[in-house]
Amino acid sequence: MILKKVSVIQLLIAILFWLGLPGLVAADPRVANLVSFGSGSIDVRIYSDYFCPPCQATEPLIEPVLKDLLKKRIIRLTMVDTPFNRSTPMYARYFLYALRDAGDVEQAFRVRKILVEAARKSLSAPEQLETLFNEQRIPFTVFDVKPVFEGLNALIRGDGISATPTAVIIRDGKKVAYVGGNEILKALQALQ
Repeated sequence: MILKKVSVIQLLIAILFWLGLPGLVAADPRVANLVSFGSGSIDVRIYSDYFCPPCQATEPLIEPVLKDLLKKRIIRLTMVDTPFNRSTPMYARYFLYALRDAGDVEQAFRVRKILVEAARKSLSAPEQLETLFNEQRIPFTVFDVKPVFEGLNALIRGDGISATPTAVIIRDGKKVAYVGGNEILKALQALQ
C-alpha cells in the first residue's frame, strides 16, 4: 500500500514539474530567474513602468548603486515591470525575450534603457520593438512568458504595489516599501 502511495505522489510531482507550476516553477529553468540577479542576502525588488516619467528619471540614478550592491554581493535584485500603461505588458514581453539567451544584469539595464526610449517615442507595435532591437543589435527569442508573468503578478499583489517607481527591500525578514526616486535612492545607498 505504501508503495502505491509513493508511486502516485511521484507521478504527481513529475506531472507538475513537466507542466510547470505557474509562478513558482518554470518548465525551463532559464526562464525562472530572468528578472533576478545577484546572490546577496537582501532582496530588492524594483517596480517600474517604461511609460512612467518618474521611473524613467529614477532608473539611471539607481543603476550605479544597484550595480555596486550586486558586485559586492549584498543584494538579490528583481526587476518587475508593473503594467500601469496598456502597452507595458508588450514591453515586458520584449524585455524577457531579450534576456532569454543572454540574461545578465548588464544586458537587462541596456535593454531597459532602449525600452524607455521606445516608450518616450510611443512605439506601440511588436514590429516596431523588433525593428528597434535589430537596429540596436539586441538578440531576442520569443517564448511563452506566461509562467514568468504569473510569478511577477504574484509579487505585485503580494507587495501591494499601487505606484511606480517603488522598491521593496526585504532584510532579515522585514519588508519595507519605498516609493519615489529620492526615497528609493536613499534606501539603496543605505545598503552600501
